Amino acid sequence: MDKPVLYDYWRSSASYRVRIALNLAGIEYEAVVVDLLGKAHKSADHLARNPQGLVPALAIDGLMLTQSLAMIEYIIETRGVALLPDDAAERARVRALAHAIAMDIHPVCNMGVVAHVLELAGGDEAMRVAWMQRFIGAGLEAFETLLDHPATGTFCHGDAPGLADLCLIPQIYNAERWGADISGLARIQKIRAACDRLPAFINAHPDKVKA
Repeated sequence: MDKPVLYDYWRSSASYRVRIALNLAGIEYEAVVVDLLGKAHKSADHLARNPQGLVPALAIDGLMLTQSLAMIEYIIETRGVALLPDDAAERARVRALAHAIAMDIHPVCNMGVVAHVLELAGGDEAMRVAWMQRFIGAGLEAFETLLDHPATGTFCHGDAPGLADLCLIPQIYNAERWGADISGLARIQKIRAACDRLPAFINAHPDKVKA
């Protein structure tokens, strides 16, 4: 069977999530860079992989998958890596945590969305930074409150990394990149420290995979 191919970009938080999942599952894969700054995601080749013109795209098992959370759930279901709890109520909590980042914080901070807002508003780089700080900061503050729950452990849910952690860590990277002050979010910082000790997270970090 052909080695999976991940079409990604080093700073893409959605790609970062999938890299962690592939590492946790022990899946060897080939990484192909899709240069977002060079508009490679809008090329005919990439649009054939993903008509949305987004990264990542994952070629695996004869399939071309899009949407990072769908990729991760496919890895969970086909490779037996335990990133979601067995209990239905616990799975719902983990998915809610993951979606709070992937579906609420991430979309409004997407590079294309923010660039269009700046174009419409005639904004400059200072406006971009303020936008990112506002939405990432507020989103992670709410996430911190969601972690005030008996099921939170060493990680977002329990004492093993799961789907929510795969979403959280890339968003922390984005927060620090844009200067959002999350230093006071103690639960998030504790989870971040636990993830920072794991090779699967370390080896997926943008600084490790930058071309």
